[in-house]
Amino acid sequence: MADDAIAFDAAIAAGGPLGGAETAFVALAEALARRGHRVEARHRGAAATTHKGVHWVPLPAASPRRCDLYIGSRGHRVIGPIGRARRRLFWLHNPARYLRKPRNLWRLAWHRPMLVVTGAYHASTVPRWLPHAGCVTIPYGVLDRFRGATPREPPPPRASFTSNPLRGLDWLLDLWERRIAPSVPKAELHIYAGAGVYGALATKHAAAMAKVLARAEALGRCGVRRFVPVGREALKTALEGARVMLYRGDPGETFCLALAEAQALGVPAVVTPLGAVAERVADGVSGRVVSDKCAFAEAAIAVLRDDDLWRRWHLGALTHQRGLSWDMVAARFEALIG
Repeated sequence: MADDAIAFDAAIAAGGPLGGAETAFVALAEALARRGHRVEARHRGAAATTHKGVHWVPLPAASPRRCDLYIGSRGHRVIGPIGRARRRLFWLHNPARYLRKPRNLWRLAWHRPMLVVTGAYHASTVPRWLPHAGCVTIPYGVLDRFRGATPREPPPPRASFTSNPLRGLDWLLDLWERRIAPSVPKAELHIYAGAGVYGALATKHAAAMAKVLARAEALGRCGVRRFVPVGREALKTALEGARVMLYRGDPGETFCLALAEAQALGVPAVVTPLGAVAERVADGVSGRVVSDKCAFAEAAIAVLRDDDLWRRWHLGALTHQRGLSWDMVAARFEALIG
Protein backbone atom coordinates (compact mmCIF):
# COMPACT_ATOMS: atom_id res chain seq x y z
CA MET A 1 0.00 0.00 0.00
CA ALA A 2 1.24 3.51 -0.74
CA ASP A 3 -0.03 7.06 -0.08
CA ASP A 4 2.09 10.18 -0.62
CA ALA A 5 -0.47 12.94 -0.04
CA ILE A 6 -0.10 13.85 3.65
CA ALA A 7 2.58 12.96 6.19
CA PHE A 8 0.98 10.46 8.58
CA ASP A 9 1.49 7.03 10.06
CA ALA A 10 -0.17 4.61 12.50
CA ALA A 11 1.13 6.46 15.57
CA ILE A 12 -0.54 9.70 14.42
CA ALA A 13 -3.73 7.79 13.64
CA ALA A 14 -3.76 6.21 17.09
CA GLY A 15 -3.88 9.46 19.05
CA GLY A 16 -4.13 12.53 16.87
CA PRO A 17 -6.68 14.11 14.55
CA LEU A 18 -6.69 12.62 11.07
CA GLY A 19 -8.75 13.09 7.93
CA GLY A 20 -11.09 10.46 6.54
CA ALA A 21 -8.80 9.21 3.77
CA GLU A 22 -5.83 8.87 6.14
CA THR A 23 -7.98 7.12 8.74
CA ALA A 24 -9.21 4.72 6.05
CA PHE A 25 -5.67 3.96 4.82
CA VAL A 26 -4.44 3.05 8.31
CA ALA A 27 -7.59 1.09 9.19
CA LEU A 28 -7.43 -1.01 6.01
CA ALA A 29 -3.71 -1.75 6.45
CA GLU A 30 -4.25 -2.92 10.02
CA ALA A 31 -7.35 -4.97 9.09
CA LEU A 32 -5.44 -6.77 6.32
CA ALA A 33 -2.62 -7.51 8.78
CA ARG A 34 -5.12 -8.93 11.30
CA ARG A 35 -6.37 -11.24 8.55
CA GLY A 36 -2.90 -12.77 8.30
CA HIS A 37 -1.39 -10.84 5.41
CA ARG A 38 2.07 -9.32 5.34
CA VAL A 39 1.34 -5.63 4.83
CA GLU A 40 3.85 -2.95 3.89
CA ALA A 41 2.57 0.63 3.96
CA ARG A 42 4.56 3.32 2.15
CA HIS A 43 3.96 6.80 3.55
CA ARG A 44 5.46 10.27 3.98
CA GLY A 45 6.46 9.69 7.60
CA ALA A 46 9.91 10.24 9.08
CA ALA A 47 10.97 6.71 10.00
CA ALA A 48 10.33 3.03 9.40
CA THR A 49 8.34 1.24 12.08
CA THR A 50 6.05 -1.73 12.66
CA HIS A 51 2.69 -1.10 14.30
CA LYS A 52 -0.14 -3.61 14.74
CA GLY A 53 1.45 -5.94 12.22
CA VAL A 54 1.89 -3.28 9.50
CA HIS A 55 5.40 -2.45 8.30
CA TRP A 56 5.51 1.32 7.73
CA VAL A 57 8.24 2.44 5.30
CA PRO A 58 8.85 6.12 4.45
CA LEU A 59 8.71 7.27 0.84
CA PRO A 60 10.75 7.24 -1.29
CA ALA A 61 12.01 3.70 -0.82
CA ALA A 62 13.01 0.84 -3.06
CA SER A 63 9.89 -1.04 -4.15
CA PRO A 64 9.61 -4.78 -3.65
CA ARG A 65 9.88 -6.67 -6.93
CA ARG A 66 6.50 -8.34 -6.51
CA CYS A 67 3.42 -8.58 -4.32
CA ASP A 68 0.01 -10.22 -4.45
CA LEU A 69 -2.00 -7.02 -4.01
CA TYR A 70 -0.82 -3.46 -4.56
CA ILE A 71 -3.02 -0.56 -3.42
CA GLY A 72 -1.98 2.92 -4.55
CA SER A 73 -3.92 5.64 -2.76
CA ARG A 74 -4.85 9.07 -4.18
CA GLY A 75 -1.64 10.47 -5.68
CA HIS A 76 -0.35 9.99 -9.23
CA ARG A 77 3.12 9.00 -8.00
CA VAL A 78 1.77 5.83 -6.38
CA ILE A 79 -0.46 4.57 -9.20
CA GLY A 80 1.93 1.78 -10.06
CA PRO A 81 5.53 1.73 -8.73
CA ILE A 82 5.56 -2.00 -7.89
CA GLY A 83 7.29 -4.14 -10.54
CA ARG A 84 4.95 -7.15 -10.52
CA ALA A 85 1.60 -7.43 -8.74
CA ARG A 86 -1.06 -10.10 -9.15
CA ARG A 87 -3.64 -7.34 -8.73
CA ARG A 88 -3.02 -3.62 -8.95
CA LEU A 89 -5.57 -1.20 -7.45
CA PHE A 90 -5.82 2.57 -7.36
CA TRP A 91 -7.92 3.66 -4.37
CA LEU A 92 -9.74 6.95 -4.96
CA HIS A 93 -10.82 9.23 -2.10
CA ASN A 94 -11.76 12.37 -4.04
CA PRO A 95 -13.94 12.99 -7.10
CA ALA A 96 -12.19 11.19 -9.95
CA ARG A 97 -12.19 14.05 -12.46
CA TYR A 98 -8.63 14.95 -11.42
CA LEU A 99 -7.48 11.77 -13.17
CA ARG A 100 -7.93 13.56 -16.51
CA LYS A 101 -4.64 15.41 -15.91
CA PRO A 102 -1.78 14.11 -18.13
CA ARG A 103 0.38 13.14 -15.13
CA ASN A 104 -2.36 10.71 -14.08
CA LEU A 105 -3.49 9.56 -17.53
CA TRP A 106 -0.20 8.16 -18.77
CA ARG A 107 0.31 6.21 -15.55
CA LEU A 108 -3.23 4.79 -15.74
CA ALA A 109 -2.72 3.83 -19.37
CA TRP A 110 0.61 2.15 -18.60
CA HIS A 111 -0.32 0.27 -15.40
CA ARG A 112 -4.07 -0.28 -16.00
CA PRO A 113 -5.06 -0.59 -12.33
CA MET A 114 -8.55 -1.43 -11.13
CA LEU A 115 -10.14 1.70 -9.64
CA VAL A 116 -11.73 1.51 -6.18
CA VAL A 117 -14.45 4.03 -5.33
CA THR A 118 -16.58 4.36 -2.19
CA GLY A 119 -20.15 4.73 -3.43
CA ALA A 120 -22.60 5.60 -6.18
CA TYR A 121 -21.87 9.33 -6.28
CA HIS A 122 -18.14 8.65 -6.26
CA ALA A 123 -18.48 6.21 -9.15
CA SER A 124 -20.40 8.82 -11.15
CA THR A 125 -17.34 11.10 -11.13
CA VAL A 126 -15.13 8.60 -13.00
CA PRO A 127 -14.87 9.60 -16.70
CA ARG A 128 -16.09 6.70 -18.84
CA TRP A 129 -13.17 6.90 -21.25
CA LEU A 130 -10.53 6.69 -18.51
CA PRO A 131 -8.02 3.84 -19.08
CA HIS A 132 -8.28 1.26 -16.28
CA ALA A 133 -9.00 -2.41 -15.63
CA GLY A 134 -12.46 -1.85 -14.18
CA CYS A 135 -14.09 0.05 -11.33
CA VAL A 136 -15.28 -1.55 -8.09
CA THR A 137 -17.22 0.05 -5.24
CA ILE A 138 -16.05 -0.65 -1.69
CA PRO A 139 -17.38 1.69 1.03
CA TYR A 140 -15.18 2.85 3.87
CA GLY A 141 -15.49 0.88 7.08
CA VAL A 142 -16.28 2.34 10.49
CA LEU A 143 -13.86 1.79 13.38
CA ASP A 144 -15.16 -0.68 15.95
CA ARG A 145 -15.17 1.93 18.72
CA PHE A 146 -18.00 3.72 16.88
CA ARG A 147 -20.00 0.57 16.05
CA GLY A 148 -20.72 -0.67 19.58
CA ALA A 149 -23.02 2.09 20.87
CA THR A 150 -26.16 1.26 22.87
CA PRO A 151 -29.39 3.30 23.22
CA ARG A 152 -29.07 6.36 25.44
CA GLU A 153 -31.26 9.18 26.73
CA PRO A 154 -31.66 12.42 24.77
CA PRO A 155 -28.65 14.73 25.24
CA PRO A 156 -28.88 18.53 25.60
CA PRO A 157 -29.63 20.56 22.45
CA ARG A 158 -26.08 20.35 21.14
CA ALA A 159 -25.33 20.14 17.42
CA SER A 160 -22.00 19.01 15.99
CA PHE A 161 -19.89 19.80 12.92
CA THR A 162 -16.72 17.74 12.40
CA SER A 163 -15.72 18.25 8.77
CA ASN A 164 -13.55 20.56 6.67
CA PRO A 165 -14.58 24.16 7.53
CA LEU A 166 -14.61 25.00 3.81
CA ARG A 167 -17.30 22.39 3.19
CA GLY A 168 -20.39 24.36 4.07
CA LEU A 169 -19.56 25.68 7.53
CA ASP A 170 -20.14 29.31 6.48
CA TRP A 171 -23.55 28.28 5.09
CA LEU A 172 -24.38 26.49 8.34
CA LEU A 173 -23.29 29.47 10.47
CA ASP A 174 -25.71 31.68 8.50
CA LEU A 175 -28.60 29.33 9.24
CA TRP A 176 -27.55 28.86 12.84
CA GLU A 177 -27.36 32.59 13.56
CA ARG A 178 -30.54 33.60 11.72
CA ARG A 179 -32.89 30.65 12.13
CA ILE A 180 -31.80 27.83 14.42
CA ALA A 181 -30.33 29.59 17.47
CA PRO A 182 -33.23 32.10 17.81
CA SER A 183 -35.69 29.17 17.75
CA VAL A 184 -33.74 27.08 20.29
CA PRO A 185 -32.09 29.68 22.58
CA LYS A 186 -30.25 27.11 24.73
CA ALA A 187 -28.82 25.22 21.74
CA GLU A 188 -25.09 25.03 21.08
CA LEU A 189 -23.16 24.26 17.91
CA HIS A 190 -19.84 22.51 18.63
CA ILE A 191 -17.31 22.70 15.80
CA TYR A 192 -14.31 20.38 15.66
CA ALA A 193 -12.35 21.61 12.65
CA GLY A 194 -9.05 23.10 11.61
CA ALA A 195 -6.25 23.15 9.05
CA GLY A 196 -4.07 20.88 11.20
CA VAL A 197 -5.98 17.80 10.06
CA TYR A 198 -4.89 18.26 6.45
CA GLY A 199 -1.14 18.82 6.84
CA ALA A 200 0.69 20.49 3.96
CA LEU A 201 -2.37 20.10 1.72
CA ALA A 202 -4.12 22.77 3.77
CA THR A 203 -1.45 25.45 3.19
CA LYS A 204 -3.10 27.08 0.18
CA HIS A 205 -6.49 27.05 1.92
CA ALA A 206 -5.29 28.00 5.42
CA ALA A 207 -6.35 31.65 5.15
CA ALA A 208 -9.85 30.74 3.95
CA MET A 209 -10.23 28.16 6.73
CA ALA A 210 -9.04 30.68 9.32
CA LYS A 211 -11.59 33.22 8.10
CA VAL A 212 -14.52 30.82 8.49
CA LEU A 213 -13.33 29.62 11.89
CA ALA A 214 -12.83 33.20 13.09
CA ARG A 215 -16.44 33.88 12.22
CA ALA A 216 -17.48 30.80 14.21
CA GLU A 217 -15.50 32.00 17.23
CA ALA A 218 -17.23 35.38 16.98
CA LEU A 219 -20.66 33.76 17.31
CA GLY A 220 -20.30 32.73 20.93
CA ARG A 221 -23.39 34.77 21.77
CA CYS A 222 -25.36 32.35 19.56
CA GLY A 223 -24.03 29.24 21.29
CA VAL A 224 -21.29 28.47 18.77
CA ARG A 225 -18.25 26.78 20.33
CA ARG A 226 -15.12 26.08 18.31
CA PHE A 227 -12.73 23.27 19.36
CA VAL A 228 -9.45 22.11 17.87
CA PRO A 229 -9.60 18.80 15.96
CA VAL A 230 -9.20 15.75 18.22
CA GLY A 231 -8.29 12.08 17.86
CA ARG A 232 -10.86 9.36 17.29
CA GLU A 233 -11.35 8.40 20.94
CA ALA A 234 -11.94 12.00 22.04
CA LEU A 235 -14.17 12.52 19.00
CA LYS A 236 -16.28 9.52 20.02
CA THR A 237 -16.80 11.04 23.47
CA ALA A 238 -17.79 14.39 21.94
CA LEU A 239 -20.26 12.77 19.52
CA GLU A 240 -21.89 10.74 22.29
CA GLY A 241 -22.92 14.06 23.83
CA ALA A 242 -24.24 15.48 20.55
CA ARG A 243 -27.92 15.56 19.73
CA VAL A 244 -27.52 16.01 15.97
CA MET A 245 -24.86 16.38 13.29
CA LEU A 246 -25.55 19.24 10.89
CA TYR A 247 -23.77 19.18 7.54
CA ARG A 248 -24.66 20.74 4.21
CA GLY A 249 -22.26 18.49 2.29
CA ASP A 250 -20.02 19.37 -0.64
CA PRO A 251 -19.49 18.17 -4.23
CA GLY A 252 -16.01 17.07 -3.13
CA GLU A 253 -17.45 14.75 -0.46
CA THR A 254 -17.19 11.21 -1.83
CA PHE A 255 -18.06 9.28 1.35
CA CYS A 256 -18.02 11.41 4.54
CA LEU A 257 -16.56 9.27 7.29
CA ALA A 258 -17.52 11.95 9.83
CA LEU A 259 -21.22 11.31 9.15
CA ALA A 260 -20.74 7.53 9.05
CA GLU A 261 -19.10 7.57 12.48
CA ALA A 262 -21.78 9.81 13.97
CA GLN A 263 -24.62 7.71 12.57
CA ALA A 264 -22.99 4.48 13.81
CA LEU A 265 -22.98 6.03 17.30
CA GLY A 266 -26.68 6.81 16.99
CA VAL A 267 -26.35 10.55 16.34
CA PRO A 268 -29.14 11.79 14.04
CA ALA A 269 -28.05 13.95 11.10
CA VAL A 270 -29.53 16.65 8.90
CA VAL A 271 -27.88 17.02 5.48
CA THR A 272 -28.53 18.18 1.93
CA PRO A 273 -27.95 15.96 -1.14
CA LEU A 274 -24.58 17.50 -2.05
CA GLY A 275 -21.85 15.03 -2.92
CA ALA A 276 -22.20 11.66 -1.23
CA VAL A 277 -23.65 12.77 2.10
CA ALA A 278 -27.19 11.66 1.23
CA GLU A 279 -25.79 8.10 1.00
CA ARG A 280 -24.79 8.26 4.68
CA VAL A 281 -28.23 9.15 6.12
CA ALA A 282 -31.45 7.12 5.98
CA ASP A 283 -34.00 9.87 5.31
CA GLY A 284 -36.79 9.85 7.88
CA VAL A 285 -35.16 6.93 9.73
CA SER A 286 -31.84 8.22 11.08
CA GLY A 287 -32.23 11.89 10.19
CA ARG A 288 -33.27 14.04 7.24
CA VAL A 289 -31.98 14.66 3.74
CA VAL A 290 -33.46 18.01 2.68
CA SER A 291 -33.22 20.12 -0.44
CA ASP A 292 -33.17 23.72 0.82
CA LYS A 293 -32.24 26.03 3.69
CA CYS A 294 -35.74 26.31 5.11
CA ALA A 295 -36.25 22.56 5.33
CA PHE A 296 -32.75 22.15 6.80
CA ALA A 297 -33.43 24.69 9.55
CA GLU A 298 -36.85 23.18 10.31
CA ALA A 299 -35.42 19.67 10.65
CA ALA A 300 -32.57 20.90 12.85
CA ILE A 301 -34.91 22.84 15.11
CA ALA A 302 -37.28 19.88 15.37
CA VAL A 303 -34.64 17.36 16.47
CA LEU A 304 -33.05 19.83 18.90
CA ARG A 305 -36.44 20.35 20.58
CA ASP A 306 -38.38 17.09 20.26
CA ASP A 307 -37.21 14.18 22.44
CA ASP A 308 -39.57 11.70 20.78
CA LEU A 309 -38.25 12.58 17.32
CA TRP A 310 -34.69 12.35 18.59
CA ARG A 311 -35.32 8.89 20.06
CA ARG A 312 -36.84 7.66 16.79
CA TRP A 313 -33.89 8.86 14.70
CA HIS A 314 -31.38 7.74 17.35
CA LEU A 315 -32.74 4.19 17.38
CA GLY A 316 -33.02 4.24 13.58
CA ALA A 317 -29.33 5.12 13.30
CA LEU A 318 -28.30 2.42 15.78
CA THR A 319 -30.40 -0.18 13.95
CA HIS A 320 -29.61 0.64 10.33
CA GLN A 321 -26.45 2.78 10.18
CA ARG A 322 -23.69 0.80 11.89
CA GLY A 323 -21.79 0.54 8.61
CA LEU A 324 -19.23 -2.06 7.62
CA SER A 325 -16.43 -3.05 9.96
CA TRP A 326 -12.92 -2.65 8.58
CA ASP A 327 -12.57 -6.43 8.67
CA MET A 328 -15.52 -6.66 6.26
CA VAL A 329 -13.92 -4.04 4.04
CA ALA A 330 -10.55 -5.84 4.13
CA ALA A 331 -12.29 -9.06 3.03
CA ARG A 332 -13.62 -7.22 -0.05
CA PHE A 333 -10.15 -5.97 -0.95
CA GLU A 334 -8.75 -9.43 -0.30
CA ALA A 335 -11.26 -10.96 -2.71
CA LEU A 336 -9.83 -8.82 -5.51
CA ILE A 337 -6.48 -10.63 -5.43
CA GLY A 338 -8.04 -13.37 -7.57
